[in-house]
Amino acid sequence: MKIAVLGIDPQNSFCHPSGSLFVPGADKDMERAAEFIVRNKSKIDYIGLTQDTHHIIDISHPAFWQDKDGKNPDPFTIITAADVKNGTWSPLYQPLKVIKYLEELEAQGEFPHCIWPEHCIKGSEGYAIYTPIMDAISEWARDNHFFQIVSKGEHPLTEHFGAFRANVPIPNEPSTQLNMGFVNVLEKYDVIYFFGEAKSHCVANTLKQAFDHPALAQKLVVLQDCMSNVPGFETLADPIYAEAVKMNIEFANAADITL
Repeated sequence: MKIAVLGIDPQNSFCHPSGSLFVPGADKDMERAAEFIVRNKSKIDYIGLTQDTHHIIDISHPAFWQDKDGKNPDPFTIITAADVKNGTWSPLYQPLKVIKYLEELEAQGEFPHCIWPEHCIKGSEGYAIYTPIMDAISEWARDNHFFQIVSKGEHPLTEHFGAFRANVPIPNEPSTQLNMGFVNVLEKYDVIYFFGEAKSHCVANTLKQAFDHPALAQKLVVLQDCMSNVPGFETLADPIYAEAVKMNIEFANAADITL
């Protein structure tokens, strides 16, 4: 049996207690995930991680927006297409594309457009993989393995929560389109142990995107003790996890698994 591990955005911005978008509990989640990797390193054939990747000027960051007085929004402000049309908030770049993006995002009916603290800035300390996870993967890699890191989110005009495509893919922008190559890599394995941050957003959206690829989704084992919610969004992704249960996707605790 070929075993894979898929980690979603185990980065300092989310996982280190001093991170700009620290998810409470993420540090302990990653310690459990790291222990799982080390404990089972001789049985793991592949490890893939996603790495959230942003510029300062990003549709989800305060500096992208201003109100009529020129003030940037506070983190965790929700901005709608109606807010842009009525002048409550104005994007400083590509306003017509931004309105179209917000309308398409809202039509999906799942994730509101939230302004986050600047996080996972490419090349920054927050962008780096959280040390306990990196140490565990390094230990595994020294046994003649290579790990894969897949960047996501660098295009500044769309959110990219899930591992496989942006929330609203942009025409003619390959980095936002379905990453079928990554899907194909994962589908080669028999079981995929799945963890990351945040449960309410990037983990949930990755899971939902996997629903479109049943051969992949049915191989997932969700390590539910290795993910936490962004505060205030605890129930946001409940429908996605409920659908996963209906699809008989397995949920387990990493602490209980010895391969």
